[in-house]
Amino acid sequence: MNGILDWINTHQQIIYIVVLMIFVGIEVIGRVPSVLHTPLMSGANAIHGVVIIGAIIVMGKAETDNYAALILGFLAVVLGTLNVVGGFVVTDRMLEMFKKKGR
Repeated sequence: MNGILDWINTHQQIIYIVVLMIFVGIEVIGRVPSVLHTPLMSGANAIHGVVIIGAIIVMGKAETDNYAALILGFLAVVLGTLNVVGGFVVTDRMLEMFKKKGR
């Protein structure tokens, strides 16, 4: 328990920044009109490609006995990939709406 409290005490500024980023992100996304959500998500998926590459680099440089880095890297790769693929599917559906319907 003391190890967790020491880690929190050491990384207190980073924790504050992450919590602040969460609240700012919720406020920014909450104020976007519904019409813009799909194009905004489509653009954000390109950023997740960078997250996937970063996670692969973290997993590649992690020590074999550092399970926390390996698990977090694996989760980042899986969740980033799901977000990118889902974004492409949603973008494809959005673009299908603008095509003229055939007979």
